[in-house]
Amino acid sequence: MLTLTDKAQGKVKEILDSQPEPFAGLRVQVVGGGCSGFQYHMGFEKQENSGDEVLEMNGFRVFVDRGSSMYLDGTEIDWVEALTGSGFKFNNPNVKSTCGCGESFQA
Repeated sequence: MLTLTDKAQGKVKEILDSQPEPFAGLRVQVVGGGCSGFQYHMGFEKQENSGDEVLEMNGFRVFVDRGSSMYLDGTEIDWVEALTGSGFKFNNPNVKSTCGCGESFQA
């Protein structure tokens, strides 16, 4: 099961509410790429896809496709603010290694 911290949920809700058009929710997925083989991708969706796992959060839904769910099981997404920048941080217990830049992982 994928979870989002309260801070991450608040940030997603803030961004969703500021969009000029309505979205059904947030898609979180794992895609091929990067130096280590996999990367995380987040984006807003107009509708869920057939076969999606749908999670109800704080006033929005999160969609995870079947292929990504096995890589995201047990993952917590947090919103982090630091002097060097702000962003979503994935705490994934399934990761075996990451690349030097921290943008991709190997499971």
